[in-house]
Amino acid sequence: MTFAPKAMLFAACLALPMASPALARSRATPPPVAPRGPVPAAHSPKLIIAIAIDQFSADLFAQYRSHFTGGLARLATGAVFPSGYQSHAATETCPGHSAIMTGMRPAHTGIIANSWYDQSVSRAAKSVYCAEDETQTALAGGYVASVSHLLVPTLGDRIKAVWPTSRNVAVSGKDRAALMMGGHNIDEVYWWKSKGFVSREGATPGRVVLEQNAEVAKVLAAGDPGFDLPGDCAVHDRPVTAGEVTVGTWRFAFTAGDAAGFRVSPRVDRATLDLATRVVDADRLGRGPTPDVLSISLSATDFIGHAFGAQGSEMCIQMHQLDTELGDFFAALDARGIDYGVVLTADHGGSDLPERLHEQALPQAARADAALSPKAVSDRVGAKLGIDPRGLLLAEGISGDVWVRNDLNAMQKAAVIAAARDDLLAHPQVAAVFTAAELAATPMPLGSPETWTLIERARASFYAPHSGDFVMFLKRGVIASAAPRQGSVATHGSPWDYDRRVPMLFWRKGMIGFEQPNPVETVDIAPTLATWVGLQLPQGTFDGRCLDLDAGPTSTCGAQP
Repeated sequence: MTFAPKAMLFAACLALPMASPALARSRATPPPVAPRGPVPAAHSPKLIIAIAIDQFSADLFAQYRSHFTGGLARLATGAVFPSGYQSHAATETCPGHSAIMTGMRPAHTGIIANSWYDQSVSRAAKSVYCAEDETQTALAGGYVASVSHLLVPTLGDRIKAVWPTSRNVAVSGKDRAALMMGGHNIDEVYWWKSKGFVSREGATPGRVVLEQNAEVAKVLAAGDPGFDLPGDCAVHDRPVTAGEVTVGTWRFAFTAGDAAGFRVSPRVDRATLDLATRVVDADRLGRGPTPDVLSISLSATDFIGHAFGAQGSEMCIQMHQLDTELGDFFAALDARGIDYGVVLTADHGGSDLPERLHEQALPQAARADAALSPKAVSDRVGAKLGIDPRGLLLAEGISGDVWVRNDLNAMQKAAVIAAARDDLLAHPQVAAVFTAAELAATPMPLGSPETWTLIERARASFYAPHSGDFVMFLKRGVIASAAPRQGSVATHGSPWDYDRRVPMLFWRKGMIGFEQPNPVETVDIAPTLATWVGLQLPQGTFDGRCLDLDAGPTSTCGAQP
């Protein structure tokens, strides 16, 4: 069977209903510039702002909603969908961000995880990062950040293909977040690295980045004693010990030159939004004849969630700061007289550390047993089958996709998969194991995402050229972290709703707000925004559907599916 190369497939995605991705490994290419399309609808906002709050679960939104007085309070007066779903099982940064602005699940974006194993690559390290071009070498070492693995166009790509004068810009605390939201045809893209913001390999830093980095450098040089504790955060202000790490009382103080202390704090979100404001000014976003797209991913909630968990004073401070920072950002846009529409959501949720969950009515919360690590399982399976156990099973950690070493013949590989499955399912912490063959035979799930079975959630994340030979899920409340360490006490990535469920908030000045508590999906965002700017696309273009943002009898979706 012959498959079309990715370049042909990607171009076709811009004009045709979405088709099954090709299995070829050639690179995706930027969309071609199409002739200028119809004039945007007169009522369309001039600037679309898509904001992803990394690890901002629906639970956090509900917990702190009554305390918001700034930007998040403003958004809560718009169209509120408190039960949005990153419906796939791979609840990680890269898959989640790839779904938001493409309107497609990881099974179609090709972004099945933050990284995967490709044993065909020529280098010694076979793990491939979702946002790298593994065929290139960075001038300064490390990897070349790239969107080459994303199989489909983003909304910004689609808008620029119809209206070439539109601008498509993305900024974030993480490269993978900015690239996956921006897409292939990005006019400008920036992310945090080390002590400031950078862009793609070989790009010359623009004035806005130099100015923002200069401001950051001043803060870094001065240090900071930390944030005051808001009154409602006092209830969270108590120490919790996880191994040799104690969390729960930190105020985000950092000494002069401590870039890591700056990064794992609300300050990196403030810097990201300040940079976004500078870009709005420099590029005159929202002031041209066609709609512009500004994608912003704020990473501090994720950094803080991993380092301190979701229920300490640290996260409470972050929620207050985030609300204030967003309020300041929107006020800056208002002062410029820009007609903008906003959507805010998250790439995934997250779990608190099990040591604190034990104290808060979840006694079954636990850390994954180290006996479930790829090496430990390889040792047992190798001994059982008489196969060299070294590198027999390859995985990024406990839970998720697992690959079998590729020097085995078909019979040996099948035996390893069967033995590993039996071994894992015998462990009391393991919920399910599904083989690639089982996932490939499972239809793409339909219906409301909270009713999907585990295998259906896994199917939404399955793309054969990148996915493992099998996938393993831990039981609810068991986090894929065998031992806490400084900077990493809690995590996400499970198929359970505390990681899948996120808020989805739409806002535009003058709109009549409403709340719809029934489940929707983050893949519904792109088709909804497309209709907001009058972009007409064929039925079947997206995995998601347009959400009607009109609170009355008329519909903002029109004939759009």
